[in-house]
Amino acid sequence: MSKSTAILIAGPTASGKSALALALAESLGGTIVNADSMQVYAGLRIITARPSPEEEARAPHLLYGHVDAGEIYSTGRWLADVAEALKAIAAAGRVPIVVGGTGLYFKALTQGLAAVPPIPPDIRAGVRARLEVDGIAPLYAELTARDPVAAARLMPLDRARIARALEVVLATGRSLTDWHKEGLPPLLDADRAAKIFVTCERQELVARIERRFAAMMAGGALDEVRTLAARKLNPLLPAMKAHGVPWLIRHLKGELPLDEATEGSIMDTRRYAKRQLTWFRGQMKDWTAAPPDRAYDAATRGFAAL
Repeated sequence: MSKSTAILIAGPTASGKSALALALAESLGGTIVNADSMQVYAGLRIITARPSPEEEARAPHLLYGHVDAGEIYSTGRWLADVAEALKAIAAAGRVPIVVGGTGLYFKALTQGLAAVPPIPPDIRAGVRARLEVDGIAPLYAELTARDPVAAARLMPLDRARIARALEVVLATGRSLTDWHKEGLPPLLDADRAAKIFVTCERQELVARIERRFAAMMAGGALDEVRTLAARKLNPLLPAMKAHGVPWLIRHLKGELPLDEATEGSIMDTRRYAKRQLTWFRGQMKDWTAAPPDRAYDAATRGFAAL
């Protein structure tokens, strides 16, 4: 794939990335590949704002809703899946259009990823159980003792990354930092891809988030979350932390009125969008930034120039 051209579309949630990808796919003969860590989960089409069945019928879509909500889907697994997707797209003579809001996916796609082996389920389950019962402080203290280099690079309250680093050192006896030195090569040559960062002015993005959540609720998001809650999955699973899911589950349990659950869901999404913007601007400085109404032209110009 390193010699093939591609279009990469990143940006904060609700910025219009999916609509842009679909327009490009229709005009360029493209296949859309998901790069959003929540949209991989089955049963969460509405609450994660996945493309609708009607939109999926307009152009090929890959890696959407192909993972059960009871699983933990990693960046490494996404890379393996996307490698197969890119091969299939190349064989079909189509243009790969990779779109999503998970910055680490794009970084791994274009820069490679550390070759960390799979973590045994019992070790992963043990660390997650301790996190739920004891909180993050004891885990961070243990990580500091076992892997001080990795611990020093993490914020003491970063639950997900601390748990991950501790799982790695417990499972392999090696620091996550050591594994990072033995990386997998990138799947795409970043210089042979049109890289578009869709950005919005703050007030516009907030309005988009609010409108989209209202549309989700009108489209059946609460019933979708009710079905998910009935499975009684571990609340630490990634799918159980999708924006809106924890708040709506609390409402379904009778802990909150719906308007408070809605407000909390929107606020979480706004905070996440802010973090995305900060990350993308810091990590993707060579990407072309464009507002939604100019992103199509920017993408087609970039693609034509390859």
